[in-house]
Amino acid sequence: MQNFKLNLKHLRYFWTVASHGTIARAAEALYVTPQTISGQLHELEQQLGAKLFSRDGRQLVLTDTGRLVFSYTDEMFRLGLELQDTLDGNTAGASITVRVGVAMVVPKLLAYRVLEPVLQMAEPVTLICQEAPLVDLLADLSVHKLDAVLADVPVSPTLNIRAYNHSLGDSGISFFGTPEKAAALREGFPQSLDNERMLMPTGGSSLRRNLESWFEHQGIKPMVVAEFDDRALMKAFGERGTGIFTSPTAVDQDVMDKYGVDVIGRTTEIKEQFFIISPERRIKNPAVTVVTEAARKQLFVT
Repeated sequence: MQNFKLNLKHLRYFWTVASHGTIARAAEALYVTPQTISGQLHELEQQLGAKLFSRDGRQLVLTDTGRLVFSYTDEMFRLGLELQDTLDGNTAGASITVRVGVAMVVPKLLAYRVLEPVLQMAEPVTLICQEAPLVDLLADLSVHKLDAVLADVPVSPTLNIRAYNHSLGDSGISFFGTPEKAAALREGFPQSLDNERMLMPTGGSSLRRNLESWFEHQGIKPMVVAEFDDRALMKAFGERGTGIFTSPTAVDQDVMDKYGVDVIGRTTEIKEQFFIISPERRIKNPAVTVVTEAARKQLFVT
């Protein structure tokens, strides 16, 4: 340890592996081969004279020495990124770039309403949106490829990443159909939905489970005719009269304007929550701050 010579490349590779949990995911993030990372880690461990990881199945778990090194490297690389952001922000005439990941299950119209205030800022802003499963977005967030993630669930404390949940608010659920169908089913809602053709999110989503529980509680048995991962696609089917669909009440007018449908009824017994997940406890990116404040004050108003 006394002859240890600091090598930033070794430390960055170690930090990326520790943040992602596996060498394979770290290799994808760094655009190098897993063999390259394994070699760099081996050299770092030889220089330190101690193991940095132990294996738990396919996952790599930090040893005591690994946790110590990670605590320093995590702060070091995060401070470097903050410095770069600050210098970029202080450059005359420089625009702000904000990279936001949007979880695939978040409704597109709601994502637009949440992120729209960024494009109305006085400063020039470039908004870069990336849609993917939440787990992939969180991996990118952990290595600062994203500034924030918009999700419908908070990040799990069991994940081995440093990320913080910032609640934007919640919204009840509205049921939509074509104008003719909505007019016919509005009276007697929600019992009027019994045996009606229904478009639903896929079974793995929390909304699907909540809807099924609510239907059972109401004594309703809709006829599920199609299931969707992509809720924008679900709305496109609903627009054509294929079946009834749901969307957060917070964007009722947006849904009606875009798809030419009407509200059949609403419930607050089912609520969808939305979060901005950031790599910092206190949001520092001015564009992300604008997003959170606008959502809380304008979109999710209780």
